[in-house]
Amino acid sequence: MWNGDSYLTKLYDEAIARHQQLRTLQLRNERRPKLKSALRELVGQFEPNPAHIPKVLERVQCDGYVRERVELSATPELTFAAYVLIPSDVQGPQPSVLALHGHGYGSRQIVGLRQDGSQDDEDPGSHQHFAIQLVKRGMVVIAPDVIGFGERRLHADLALNPDTPSSCYRLSTQLMMLGKTLTGLRVSEALKAFHYLSARKEVDADRIGLMGFSGGGLIGFVTAVLEARIKATVLTGFANTVKDSIFAVHHCIDNYTPSLLVHAELPELIGLIAPRPLFLESGENDPIFPVAGFRKAEAEIQAIYEADGAGDKLLTDVFPGKHEISGRLAYDWLKQTLSS
Repeated sequence: MWNGDSYLTKLYDEAIARHQQLRTLQLRNERRPKLKSALRELVGQFEPNPAHIPKVLERVQCDGYVRERVELSATPELTFAAYVLIPSDVQGPQPSVLALHGHGYGSRQIVGLRQDGSQDDEDPGSHQHFAIQLVKRGMVVIAPDVIGFGERRLHADLALNPDTPSSCYRLSTQLMMLGKTLTGLRVSEALKAFHYLSARKEVDADRIGLMGFSGGGLIGFVTAVLEARIKATVLTGFANTVKDSIFAVHHCIDNYTPSLLVHAELPELIGLIAPRPLFLESGENDPIFPVAGFRKAEAEIQAIYEADGAGDKLLTDVFPGKHEISGRLAYDWLKQTLSS
């Protein structure tokens, strides 16, 4: 055939067959470390910036919590801001959450602010101001600005279009040409936010969880795999198979990691979080992470948890909705899991 459809299908099927063969040949305790190492190598590592001193940029008293904004750095020559939400009546170290937003205008979208930094009292949209939902349940929350969105769009993109929604394309393509990935950079910054959070006096470092939505789910699952101290993870609007979502739907380029499928399909990689608690949430009418793919991923991840003797540590919720956060079960699950 002149077109390459069947050829691409053949390559995918061969990759899946190799994964299955390797799972048969390799012991579980042999394959998992290899996959974790491969994932770390695929997303790439970035030079750390241990000399940077975190800086508090603002502190605002809100309804039931204090909102700080801090400046952090994960790699030299690059800083980023993060909001820290602290319950007003903190008595000793508390359970805490690393909250990762998806495509939109940045961390302000999940802490109840408009793009210009003013208070947002309107419909919270797909992100549901979820950092506020968590802090109002008594958890300390850190919400870093993900590079490529909001105030972290590239000047080169803004010069061409001041309303450009993101800088994912320019960041992804240029980093790939330099042997790195945008996912790797974003994960490096997420890990820096985690380390900063774990050192705060209000935080119990043994009770830190993670919640990521959409693109924040991608960053979140890799972060949780690489940082074993993350006690519990919520992925919403993300869990799926590559075949049913990333290959089947036109996605942002930041979802594509070179050579990922050489090693494993997405459900097996998410399963590297096992046996730690994991909650998967998806809208039944999500157009970009379809529910059929979610169900396939759910079944495979459940099998991984069962094999680890941790079947009860995986919970899922398919809710009536589209590509959005529900939280109808996930918020309280996260609080309860981190409090136990």
